[in-house]
Order: sequence, then structure tokens, then C-alpha cells
Amino acid sequence: MRCGLIGAGIDASFSPALHETEARHQGLDLTYELIDVDRAGTPAALGRLLDDAERDGFAGLNITHPFKQDVLGLLDRLSPQAQAIGAVNTVVLRDGERHGHNTDAYGFTASFRAGLPGLSLANVVQLGAGGAGAACAHALLGMGAGHLTVIDPDLDRRGLLAETLALHFDTDRIAVADPVDLPAAIAPADGLVNASPVGMHKHPGLPLPASLLRDGLWVADIVYMPPRTPLLRAAHAAGLRTLGGSAMCAYQAAAAFQLFTGRTPDTARMLRHLDVLLS
Repeated sequence: MRCGLIGAGIDASFSPALHETEARHQGLDLTYELIDVDRAGTPAALGRLLDDAERDGFAGLNITHPFKQDVLGLLDRLSPQAQAIGAVNTVVLRDGERHGHNTDAYGFTASFRAGLPGLSLANVVQLGAGGAGAACAHALLGMGAGHLTVIDPDLDRRGLLAETLALHFDTDRIAVADPVDLPAAIAPADGLVNASPVGMHKHPGLPLPASLLRDGLWVADIVYMPPRTPLLRAAHAAGLRTLGGSAMCAYQAAAAFQLFTGRTPDTARMLRHLDVLLS
């Protein structure tokens, strides 16, 4: 069985190790390949990469930054959740069709409930309205966030996310804003979620001024490489409760593994394996 990951700047991804090791435990012969459009010789055309994977007999693909929304128009079917979120991170190739799924929302929900249980979701600010941001916003509102403000510099992108969320949640719980409005949005907030790529090795730095990390705020960052992002380090130095992206990575990978293989993974084993890899 062949699977893979399409994205940009993914050479450091632990997805191959997670999927291949769990497959061995399940008695499966599975290979997982990184298809990095930043690598010389790899075409950046997403449609061509999907065509090539189908031709080469892949069972499925994970999709990551910057293609989680671009892939929608290249698929035959969408799961109800992927349709609702408007983003896909898992494509199953079966019987000549491309089936799109989203396991990011499940991954974020599971990791948040395990890592930051019992914290207030009355008022949450999220940075990023891209594919991962759409999944996290859907997850936060699904967990009962009273009010969610999504900050993104792209007017069209944040507007589209607001429209998509409004199809499934009360509009008075949803707001979108420009980064210039971040100080006013975060002042009354209970929590902050970074669902932007800022903090990744390829996009280093803080996604907001550290001075905005005030007492009483919890902070979640979905970036997992590096495991302790600049945002998490700054939040920890300020004495705030924090959640990194590693558990979300493992939970979403476990859900994708089940879609690819039809086998139920040992999620706890995959979480332990990722901890070992990150250490």
C-alpha cells in the first residue's frame, strides 16, 4: 500500500514514520512518501500530483499547506465534515474516485480536550483563516466556543471562512478581523489559537507581539515542528497554560490512517511514538 503527503516545505514531516510504524504493528506493508513541491523536480501543479498518485496506485494522500482548500475542486466526493469545513487534508483514492475528508478538526478537538481540559471557551481569538484555520474554527465552535474572532490579513479568505461558518453556527458567535484589530480582540479573550503557519521552520517568528500575551490567557499553537514554537516559549515565559501541535498531529494522522487502511489504529501508541520522534 502506498500513501503520501503533498505540501510545501514538508521534508521534516514525521508523517512517514507515524504511518509506516503503525502499519507494521498492524501487519501491513505500507510506504508513505513525502511529495514536497519545494523540492527540485517536483511539479507544483496539484492536479498533476493527484493524477500521478492515481496512476502510481496510491491508496491515499494527506494534503497540507498550502493546498487544503485548493484541492476541493479536484475531488469527486467530499465527506460531510470536509464539505462543512471547506478544506480537505486527507484524500482516499478508491475505485477511480477521489474522496476528500478532513481529520484536522477531529485532531484539534481531541488534542484540546486532552491537553487543556476545562478551560473557558467563552471568547476565543484565532490567528489564521486558511485550510487548517477553517478546521480549527469549526472545531472550536463545535466544542461550544461562545464567541470566536478569526484574524487574517487576507480579506477574501477571512470573509469566505465567515460565510462558511455561518452556514452551521449562529452568526453572533462569529467575527473576522484584520490584524490591526488584534489588540482590541484579544483584550477580553479567554484563549488564543495560532492556526497560521507562522512559527514553522519555513515561517519563523511570533504571529503576534508577545506583549499581547496577558495573564489569564490560554494559548494553543497547532504548529508542531518545532515542537516548542516561539509563541509557546513566549506564552510559557508569561506563565500561561499552553498546548502545542504534536497531539493534534498524531490524532489527525490516526484518523487518516484508518481512512487509508480500513484498520483501527492504536492512537495512544501513535501519540507515544510521536513524543519519541520529537524528543
